[in-house]
Amino acid sequence: MRSCRIDTPGMQALLDAIAAMPLPVDACRIFHGRGGLYPGCEQWTLDAYPPVFVLTSFAPATDEQLATIGAALQARWQHIAPPGQALNWVFQQRGEALRLQARSDTRLMAGCVPDPHIVTEGPARFLVHVLRRQNHGLFLDMAEGRRWVREFAADFLQREGRGAKVLNLFAYTCAFSVAALQGGAAHVTNLDMARGALATGQQNHQLNGLTHGASFLAHDLFNSWGKLTRGGPYDLVIADPPSYQKGSFVATKDYARLLRRLPGLLAPGGHALLCLNAPELSMAWLQDQAREHAPELAFVEHMANPAVFADVGEGRGLKVGAYQLSRQKNQNP
Repeated sequence: MRSCRIDTPGMQALLDAIAAMPLPVDACRIFHGRGGLYPGCEQWTLDAYPPVFVLTSFAPATDEQLATIGAALQARWQHIAPPGQALNWVFQQRGEALRLQARSDTRLMAGCVPDPHIVTEGPARFLVHVLRRQNHGLFLDMAEGRRWVREFAADFLQREGRGAKVLNLFAYTCAFSVAALQGGAAHVTNLDMARGALATGQQNHQLNGLTHGASFLAHDLFNSWGKLTRGGPYDLVIADPPSYQKGSFVATKDYARLLRRLPGLLAPGGHALLCLNAPELSMAWLQDQAREHAPELAFVEHMANPAVFADVGEGRGLKVGAYQLSRQKNQNP
């Protein structure tokens, strides 16, 4: 199918992506204008949470623009849709635009949204909610991190003859925990201050038939070191904090506090997966922090983001790095 050229400014690359997209099976990003690789399209992202598309604008969007995108989605849907399945899509307005427009930030534009809305990512199933809140329950740019955790758990089981013990900090809806348990982890401790997110995380475990091996702690990390230390040591610690969440975590001051404690939570030879999603902070910043505040950790590898999340400015997107503690663990607190 060839796309027709549209005079509407700042949309052609998005329309081209729609015209070329295959039928989505797993949850994924289809178009990432935020990466800056498509001049004029920086305001747009398009995600698939099958069977629903979610269009997001980070700048004011006109009714004409939405009508053009809707028509493009409908035209492509006619070519790829399963028989009898209608097009479902949602529009969400974010950022400064919310103060400029007197309408809801999220709108159902066509079709309907399943309730419950369950999507897949490889062997895993997750509950999502695309009609409320900015975060939908599954961060699509973290797909490679979840794959790494699943493979780490499987490799650990084969190598050590036992399942890994995992600590999942800032667990949100516990997608990392699902991946670890699917890979063969023996137990995952999930910690997050948000009880609602952890409740969704428990549902995610049930969706995947994971009825044992996970615990859920609705605690503030910085008030829980003693409890977490007593529950350790851990073969893998995952830290995927918010970059700036007042009262919870601010990367520029709190990552250092986390890193200083991290070696004391790990078993000798244990691994840490450190994540950073602050556009203004680079992977080099995270590595410098680790060298300064947790010198016992050796850098192992950097996880590339899914190709669709490519960014014109290297380091602006999600940063994920794996580290390993020396097997001669320092016993000092």
